[in-house]
Amino acid sequence: MSTNSGVRHKQEKLIDRLSEVYEYTNKVLGLIAKEEISKEEAEWVTRQTVDNFRDHVNPGFLAYRKSVTKDGQFAAVEWKDSGANCFVDVNGKEYIDCLGGFGIYNVGHRHPKVVQAVINQLNRQALHSQDLLDPLRAMLAKILADITPGDLKYSYFGNSGTETIEAAIKLAKMYSDRITFIAATKAFHGKSLGSLSGTAKGVFRKPFLPMIPGFRHVHFGDIDMMRKTFEACALTGEDVAAVILEPIQGEGGVNLPPDGYLQQVRKLCDQFGALLIFDEVQTGMGRTGKMFAAEHYGVVPDIMCLAKAFGGGIMPAGAVVATEEVFKSFFPNPFMHTTTFGGNPLACAAAIATINVLIEENLPARAAELGDYMLQGLRSAAAGHSDKVMEVRGLGLLIGIEFRTDEIGYEVSKGLFDKGVLVAGTLINAKTIRIEPPLTITYQEADKVIAAFKQVLDAIRS
Repeated sequence: MSTNSGVRHKQEKLIDRLSEVYEYTNKVLGLIAKEEISKEEAEWVTRQTVDNFRDHVNPGFLAYRKSVTKDGQFAAVEWKDSGANCFVDVNGKEYIDCLGGFGIYNVGHRHPKVVQAVINQLNRQALHSQDLLDPLRAMLAKILADITPGDLKYSYFGNSGTETIEAAIKLAKMYSDRITFIAATKAFHGKSLGSLSGTAKGVFRKPFLPMIPGFRHVHFGDIDMMRKTFEACALTGEDVAAVILEPIQGEGGVNLPPDGYLQQVRKLCDQFGALLIFDEVQTGMGRTGKMFAAEHYGVVPDIMCLAKAFGGGIMPAGAVVATEEVFKSFFPNPFMHTTTFGGNPLACAAAIATINVLIEENLPARAAELGDYMLQGLRSAAAGHSDKVMEVRGLGLLIGIEFRTDEIGYEVSKGLFDKGVLVAGTLINAKTIRIEPPLTITYQEADKVIAAFKQVLDAIRS
């Protein structure tokens, strides 16, 4: 074959491939546009999903997902929302969502006000020019200054929780010449290299060592260990720049701090001239029964990180809110830490609408009320099953159920899934599953979750 004919052959193959891709994209877009799909279409979607996860995403997900059968021939493929607190799979089975996208659906699935705010902004302008001043970012920053505790005042916007942690670390580094950070065991702050340095689980960290230098981990809740670490760092000239904590550890297994712990950490930070960073990515936006978990403990951090539910379950969005004293390090050069999409108009519209809904529907208080109700119900259901359940704990609608073994936790999760309740384990503590529904969950739905939990426990042998 001549060189010219070889080039022609490659071009023809490329044209054929693009033609196939064009037809495939047309089919997918057509399915997205449909209100309902047929049984045959559902089967095609399921097959494509399983095959493409195996061949083009990550086959590990197929091994992990409890919704995929052992032979891989059937999978529960998520398809659409069903009301505020549920979703249906591609075959029409409905599930009560007690995972909530790891805590993004605080105002429910597709809240009309949040959806409409995004549509309205999309009809006006989707993204900004990056050069002119964008109004919604300014307005959202003012709103955050008004609703966050203490003198938190200035905001930086990102797209995710891990991005907000990265920004918080940079702020703390610029605030002083110190490089030591104290984090907690069982902490989860993200998986980018900076945030991973604060995250505690070895399996996530080991392949990427060394981490960002200067991070030390102490036992969560152990104030004596925290104090001794501060003292040791001061004695060795490695003074602490900041302590980074989740007020309540989410991925660590929904671990609540001991009485007085966070207040004592605040005092230690003040004593040694360190900043206090609260990672409220999962605990913020009403989840624990207050707008922010810090409010339960009367502690004001120097930096607060938000994400997950911040975008109302509609847009990816995150924020770092800091005091003027800390944030002013970014004043001389606002380009020291930037992002193309962070604080974009669609995300800001979603966040503004989300805060509006949280206030209008009094959802933090609802989280407290429904959280107490579900805690009592789940604990009653677990009574007599101490051979399986170690503890049911939580605050608001951030609830963890810790089991004796990983295997029991998985069997309970699978049993609940079969009964139409979606839960999942936590990333750091595999023995604990989370109950983290939208704050809009109804008493009727809560009763169904509690009843299903009792039925599954009764059916499982330890």
